[in-house]
Amino acid sequence: MAHTNDLILKTMTQIIAFILLGFSIYLFFAGHNAPGGGFIGGLMTAAAIILMYITYGYEKIEKILPVNFLTMFVVGLLIATLSGLGALLFGAPFLTQAFDYFELPIFGKTELATALIFDLGVYLAVVGVTMTIILTIATDDDEEKEEKAKA
Repeated sequence: MAHTNDLILKTMTQIIAFILLGFSIYLFFAGHNAPGGGFIGGLMTAAAIILMYITYGYEKIEKILPVNFLTMFVVGLLIATLSGLGALLFGAPFLTQAFDYFELPIFGKTELATALIFDLGVYLAVVGVTMTIILTIATDDDEEKEEKAKA
C-alpha cells in the first residue's frame, strides 16, 4: 500500500469541517426567527461528515463516529411528530408553536420556542437520511467488488 502525502487535504478538511459544523449550529438555532432551521442545518452537518468520510476513509470515521444514521432518522421523525402532537394536548392546532422568555444563568434573558424542538427532529432526520443514502451508495460499490472477487 502506497503512502500518500495528504497533509494539506487532512488539515484543510479539519478546518472546513469545523467551519461547516459551526455554521450548521448557527443555522439550526437561527431557524425559528430567521432563514435557516433544522433542514439546512442538517444538510450542512451531513456535508461536514461526508467530507470527513471522503478524506479519512470509511473505516476510520466509523471508529470515531459510531452512529447508526438510520436510527437517527427514525428518532428525528419521532421528535418532529411528537412536538407537533404536543400542541394538541393544549387544545391548539397541530404544529402550533409557543414561545416565552427565560432568564438563563449564562445567556441571560433568552427566548425559547417549541419550534426548536421541531427543528431538532428535522435536523436529526435530515442528517440521518442524508448519511444513510450516501453511505449506502458509497459502500454498495465496495460490496459488489468483494462479491466479484469471491466468484
